Amino acid sequence: MTSALCALLLLAALAGPLCLRLRRHPAFVTGRDGRLSTSTAIALAWTVILVWLLLALLGYGLTAGGGVSWFHGTDGPLSTLTTVYLPLLGGPYVALIAAKTVVGLRVERGSLAKPAAPPTASGRRPLRELIANDSGRTDLVDLQYVTLSAVTMLYVVLFFLADVGAGLPRLPKEIWALTGAPAGAYLVNKMATRPNPVITKASVSGDRLTIEGGGFTPDPAGRPPLVTVDDTPLEARPDPLTGALTTTLPPTVKPPLTVVVTARGLRSDPYCYEGPALPAQQSAG
Repeated sequence: MTSALCALLLLAALAGPLCLRLRRHPAFVTGRDGRLSTSTAIALAWTVILVWLLLALLGYGLTAGGGVSWFHGTDGPLSTLTTVYLPLLGGPYVALIAAKTVVGLRVERGSLAKPAAPPTASGRRPLRELIANDSGRTDLVDLQYVTLSAVTMLYVVLFFLADVGAGLPRLPKEIWALTGAPAGAYLVNKMATRPNPVITKASVSGDRLTIEGGGFTPDPAGRPPLVTVDDTPLEARPDPLTGALTTTLPPTVKPPLTVVVTARGLRSDPYCYEGPALPAQQSAG
């Protein structure tokens, strides 16, 4: 019980300051578009857990475990490191490196739209970005990657705390599939994602609707993207400097609005514009 408590305190000492640091300055786990990176966050979490396991075993071995001799032998506390735990860590890191390479190449070639993330009022990135696409909608592939990885991490942590003196938990070798398979699906999804337009922000000034995002490129015939507001198609005018789209709203159309952009035959996810936020005093009254 004492060993488990000490190991748990060590985990808190490792993960607590790191989480606080990332909450204030999340740049370390964000992609080039400014959003939280799912692959980076998962790889970092596995790194923290593996470092924690090794430090906890080192502390136990040098105190209650009987010294250096405790680490030797075919059934020593680190005997499953190369057969179970390094493959568990390898899948997320392969996904991290490969995903960054694939996304970078696709953005460079113009086969994927990656607009910059819109700023938030608090300056912090919402955790929901770990399971959402660039439009803010939940991505099933990202969701399964995060969920299965979190469940596997929970298995490792709880089995280790149940018997610290036994060394690294003797998990089945096949458990690597709980990180490897989701990591593979995550990578394939990055390769297969179509270059749909992405809406990151919409604003209305008078009768003028401005749409920000990416992938608003004309089709091969030079026709600009089509903007649809509440199923009403409207002519859009691209801004040559910012790339944003502007259109004139009909007098009968008022917020809230559902906006969709179609470019090169591909549709964006629907974006709901609720209207300008009320001042705090007015909304409280």
